[in-house]
Amino acid sequence: MSDPMTWDLTRTALLTIDLQNDFLHPEGAYGRAGQSAPAIADLPDRIAPLVAALRARGGTYLSAQFTLVPGPAGAPLISPHLKALRPFLGPGDFAPGGFGHNLVERLAPADYTVEKVAYSAFYQTRLEYIMRALGLDRLIVGGIVTNGGVASTLRDAHLRDIDTVMLTDGCAAFRDDVHDATLVSLGTVTHQMTCEEALAWLSR
Repeated sequence: MSDPMTWDLTRTALLTIDLQNDFLHPEGAYGRAGQSAPAIADLPDRIAPLVAALRARGGTYLSAQFTLVPGPAGAPLISPHLKALRPFLGPGDFAPGGFGHNLVERLAPADYTVEKVAYSAFYQTRLEYIMRALGLDRLIVGGIVTNGGVASTLRDAHLRDIDTVMLTDGCAAFRDDVHDATLVSLGTVTHQMTCEEALAWLSR
């Protein structure tokens, strides 16, 4: 893994995972179901300065957003394991074009948005195409949840020889112990920085 201090920031993107209204907004799917965590709610304010700093250096902001494709009669096409885990998800939740699917207001708009249907932002999406077309080969990654979409995306980037920086306090899980364990497990596949450290780096 190359030293981030040597990165060309014009070839670098900040990628957020699933920072959407249906996850974070009180009127979103998770908010209505009482599924929230303070560490998750704090992420947009923590990440927004990094987006501005990277853009000022010629970098790009990408948003990967979890998507439930509406099926017959509007019921979402949802995997059985997710339906069992989150039985409150129903018609309209995470549907493309809806309020809940949208990136949270604090971070909107992204330069490019990628719809994703599974944990990884690379799985059956246009993310890698966009990166290659724009000449982007480095990623700074944050979002939710640490052990799900964030971890899967970082591992997939590693398999593609895309160097990454993981924002250790720019991602979160519903349990702090799970978050902390995931940071340890990803130590061999990604660089890790706090948002404060990353802001100092990007603002040099």
